[in-house]
Amino acid sequence: MNVAIIGGGAAGMTAASRVKALRPDWNVMVFEKTNFVSHAPCGIPFYVSGIVEYFEELCTYDTSFFKSERGIDVHTNSKVFEVGEGYLLVEEEGKERRYEWDKLLFATGSRAKRLNVKYEELDGVLCVNDISNAEKVKKLALKSEDIVIVGSGYIGVEMAEAVTRLGKKVTVVEIAERPLPEYDAEIAAIIKSEMEKFVNLRLGERVVAFEGKDRVEKVVTNRGEYKCDLAIVAVGVHPNTEIAKNFVKLGKSEAIKTNSKMETSKENVYAAGDCAESLNVVTGKQDWIPLATPANKMGYVAGVNIAGYELHYPGSLKSQITSFYDVEIGKVGLSEHEAIREGYEVISSFITTKSTARYFIDGLIHLKVVAERSGRVLGIQAVGKGVAMRIYAASALLYRGANVRDLFFTDFPYYPPVSRVWDPLVVAARNLFRKLGIP
Repeated sequence: MNVAIIGGGAAGMTAASRVKALRPDWNVMVFEKTNFVSHAPCGIPFYVSGIVEYFEELCTYDTSFFKSERGIDVHTNSKVFEVGEGYLLVEEEGKERRYEWDKLLFATGSRAKRLNVKYEELDGVLCVNDISNAEKVKKLALKSEDIVIVGSGYIGVEMAEAVTRLGKKVTVVEIAERPLPEYDAEIAAIIKSEMEKFVNLRLGERVVAFEGKDRVEKVVTNRGEYKCDLAIVAVGVHPNTEIAKNFVKLGKSEAIKTNSKMETSKENVYAAGDCAESLNVVTGKQDWIPLATPANKMGYVAGVNIAGYELHYPGSLKSQITSFYDVEIGKVGLSEHEAIREGYEVISSFITTKSTARYFIDGLIHLKVVAERSGRVLGIQAVGKGVAMRIYAASALLYRGANVRDLFFTDFPYYPPVSRVWDPLVVAARNLFRKLGIP
C-alpha cells in the first residue's frame, strides 16, 4: 500500500507513525511544504520571549528521526499543488513530481486569517502561526522598540507577554470589547486588568491601515494611531483546505467534513487536525476545533483506520489553558454567551475564592460554571492561581456529560498549598444547587 499524507504537523506525523507501526511493510509518504516536521507553533511566543532558547526545540523530532527510526518517507520543502484520483503532483527541488497513492490523508492544518487591510508591501507586518516565521519574528522583535499586536486571542495574549519580557513598548488592539472574546465578561475583566499592567490595551478598535515607507511605522485604527517598528497580526486562523476543496466535501466552517473514523466524503481519503471538522462533545454537533491536542488524537485515529483497523474519535471539548505572566487562564466547554447562542437555557455561577487553604497568602481564583436548566454542566472558565488543575478536572467530567451534582460530589483531593476542603469547583456547584432547586 502507498499512503500519502499532506502535511507534516501534529496530525500528519502522528498518523504516519501509527500507520507505519501497524503496517511496517507499507510505503508511508509525508509531504511538508516547510523544512520542519512535528512542529509546535504554540511554542513560538515562548521562543520569542527567550524562555525557549533554541528554535530547534519547537520541533518534537527532526526529519532524520522519522526516516531512520520509523521508516517514514518524509519530503520537506515539498508543496502539493494538485490532488487527483490515486495521484499527487508535488513541487520539490524546483521540479514537478508525481506520486501514486492508495490511501490519502489531508493534514494541511490552518493558516492565519488576514485583516481586510492592505499591508503586503510593508516590511515588519507578520503573523506567527507559521513555524517558519518564528525566527524572523524574534529577530525583528529584538530590534524593535514599539510593537503593536492586532488581536487578543490566545496567540495575541501570549505574544503580548513575550515581547514585553523583551522590554518593548507594546500596544494590543482588539476589535471586541474584551480580551479573549470567547470568555465571559466576568473572567475577561480580570484578564483585562492584568494585561493593562504591562501593555497599552485598546479594546473595541478596528485596524483600518498600516502606514509607512517600505517598512511599517504606525498602525491606524478607527479611534487612534499607534507608532510601531513591528506589527504582529494574530486575529485567528482559517482551515487550510484550498488543495482539498474540489476533491472532498467541506463543512460549514470550510474545514473538511469527516466522520468519527476521520473518513471524508471520498473512499480511502481521510482528514485530521486543524483542516478537519470533528464532533463537539458538549453540543453534539460537528465543529471546527483547531487545537493541538485534538489534532494529535485525530491523527492517531486516522492512522489506525488507514492501516485497516477500527478506532473512533469521540470529539473534543475545546479545552484550553494559557497564562499572562503569573495569572493562569483556562476554559473548557462553552462560555455563557456561547451556550445562549447555541440555544441552551442557561444558569451560571461566578465565584471569587481561594484555590489554597485560607492561611496561605497566594491562591486567588475567579471561576465560572455554566450549566443547563436540566443540570448538565456546559462549561467552566477560570483565571488566577490553580486554574490548570481545575480545567483538567472539569475536562474529565464534561467529557462524560457530568451534571452539577457530579461536580459537587466529585472527590477532589485536599492538600492545603494547592487545594481546599471545599474546592472552588465544588463551591460553584453548590451555588448552582439553589438555582436548580436542590436543598
